[in-house]
Amino acid sequence: MTDQKYVLTELLEYIDPSMLDYQEWVNVGMALKEAGYTASDWEDWSHRDTKRYHSGECFKKWDSFRGTATPVTAGTIVQMAKDNGWEPEYYSTNSHEIGWDDIIGPKDSVVVDKGWLEGREIAEPNDNWDPVGQLVKYLETLFEAAENVGYVTESWEKDGKYLPTKGNWDRTAGELIQRLNKCNGDIGSVLGDYKPESGAWIRFNPLDGKGVKNENVTEFRYALVESDDTDIDKQNAIIRELDLPVACMVHSGRKSIHAIVKIEAANYDEYRKRVDYLYDVCKKNGLKVDTQNKNPSRLSRMPGIMRGGQKQFLIDTNIGKESWNDWKEWIEGVNDDLPEPESMASVWDSLPDLSPSLIEGLLRQGHKMLLAGPSKAGKSYALIEMCCAIAEGRNWLNWYCTRGRILYVNLELDRASCLHRFKDVYTALGWAPDNIDNIDIWNLRGKSVPMDKLAPKLIRRATKKNYIAIIIDPIYKVITGDENSADQMAHFCNQFDKVCTELGCAVIYCHHHSKGGQGGKKSMDRASGSGVFARDPDALLDLIELETSEVLTKQEINKSVCRVCEKWLDMLVPDYEDKISQDDLCNQNVLTEKCKKIMRLEDYKAMQKDISTAEISVKQRTAWRIEGTLREFPKFDPVNLWFDYPVHHVDRIGSLKDVEADGEKQSWQRNFKKKKTPEDGVKERKAAIETAYEACGFNGQVTVQNLSEYMGITDKTVRNRIKEHGGYWIDEGNVGKK
Repeated sequence: MTDQKYVLTELLEYIDPSMLDYQEWVNVGMALKEAGYTASDWEDWSHRDTKRYHSGECFKKWDSFRGTATPVTAGTIVQMAKDNGWEPEYYSTNSHEIGWDDIIGPKDSVVVDKGWLEGREIAEPNDNWDPVGQLVKYLETLFEAAENVGYVTESWEKDGKYLPTKGNWDRTAGELIQRLNKCNGDIGSVLGDYKPESGAWIRFNPLDGKGVKNENVTEFRYALVESDDTDIDKQNAIIRELDLPVACMVHSGRKSIHAIVKIEAANYDEYRKRVDYLYDVCKKNGLKVDTQNKNPSRLSRMPGIMRGGQKQFLIDTNIGKESWNDWKEWIEGVNDDLPEPESMASVWDSLPDLSPSLIEGLLRQGHKMLLAGPSKAGKSYALIEMCCAIAEGRNWLNWYCTRGRILYVNLELDRASCLHRFKDVYTALGWAPDNIDNIDIWNLRGKSVPMDKLAPKLIRRATKKNYIAIIIDPIYKVITGDENSADQMAHFCNQFDKVCTELGCAVIYCHHHSKGGQGGKKSMDRASGSGVFARDPDALLDLIELETSEVLTKQEINKSVCRVCEKWLDMLVPDYEDKISQDDLCNQNVLTEKCKKIMRLEDYKAMQKDISTAEISVKQRTAWRIEGTLREFPKFDPVNLWFDYPVHHVDRIGSLKDVEADGEKQSWQRNFKKKKTPEDGVKERKAAIETAYEACGFNGQVTVQNLSEYMGITDKTVRNRIKEHGGYWIDEGNVGKK
């Protein structure tokens, strides 16, 4: 019993035995026995069905359960409980790992609290009974005057039950209403006489006048909700509590209500999906619907008719929500899983603790950060440096990082290159890999999927790993939709919130700049695409290149050469300070000449090789500035960096302090914009096609539809741009490179 994932006797509280058929009841018993429970457990639960319960029956059945090759397991009870409103506690010790395609968020549309539900009595018409008026109102509510109505008054008997014939289908609602209004209360004179023992039936969707099958239905307007397994007063209460968009609600003359529910489907396929959704919601809320009533051509009970001495009467019309869409939006909104508003007064003296810092002064644990910058800024190296700093609990550039486990999601590099980069960064930083086991890498180049599909897969793999941060590099590989569309990018960024919420870790991601010079823009306006990118994260760090001059490069070469010389002097000439002044140590030409005089020739030549390497390194390195927009911390002064492949170093001596950013202009200069030429437009369109093709090609064949959805343009525009590009072919909607 202690090995059970769930306590099945607790789950039985969600399952009403009076709502189960015989086989379902037996399955519960077999599942309990298979899971190691006792017959008494089954007996105690079965006792809740007061109408069908027989003392001792469970014990007799129990002994007949001897096991099979395919036993009924505890999963049967778990599923029944889910169907009736039970939700597993994902965060408890009984939680399960989220599946590949699990939906993150509420999945059940439970509105009715069955434990507190009281029946709602139905008032039967007495002296005010108007059979013709009821039938006319039913027809006027459901049909247009010119629509054909199917109905049945003739029946035949089989095994004590009265079954309907195919009936009639060639008369319009307008014709029937006109004749009923003139029949002086004699419905049989219009529709044909019916047997009082069996009553009469009617089809609730209009027909084409040629038959009564599904293919004869002209409008998929309504569906039938009927339950024979629930007390009729409770049926009435549940239907109203659920706010079902009911057009007509009819008493069947026996033990059920026939609710004609607005489905408003465009075609048969949509009708089937909506009816399945409707029945599923009803079932979860305690109304077990007869699934044999799914067909759009189904018969229902006709109001204004007697059946076995009982009235088939119209209970109500047009109740609940106005339309299917209104109801569906409401039913899903009821279980939105959003927290309730709270009073500030209730927490004023006991405020919750803030999330601890992940990167001191920049980012808290469980929050989001975006690193944006142009190509060749070394963004991936900067993120790898961050991984190493978090793993080791050291400084990343200017900021201290909390030590912990981190996952790096690599979407761009091949596996070998990515792994080598990590080792190269450790080496260049001069750090010992003491906590390298804190770093996990998920290599997805060529295998990535859109972020809304990746998020649940990521959460499943990261659950129980205790990551304090997840880095996704870069995001253009997993963007879905048009990056310039605010609503589409808001949906995209919401996936990061889901990862943060489900795993309790920070999410850090990387994005590229828009085209053109960025120096004249604010840091939060440089990232490509919708402004959502800048406003969504809790911390936005932006890299912009600095325009270094020839003079600055010469100064940096001088410093680098002097450092090389000083290193060799420290190693080979311990008393060099007696022969070389402090001023000499700052001038590469003087210093190298003095080294030549006091060092052996072979040592001097070896030093010259290091000097040459240092000069090349300085010429190759680039200068950058990090600016930030922070939600949780004060704004920091811009940080200037040298990107000396493969790592960034903070400029701590101020060489870059007064250097202008790439494209930075005086305010009067910013008003003059270069007009885009037709050639520029062609280049941009070609680049867009190439980016979209690469992003859509991870899951196999690229199609025109894929490209259309990714770029947010029509199929026709995609075809025109492919033709303009000239480097791709199209064959029956498939796209490939020439």
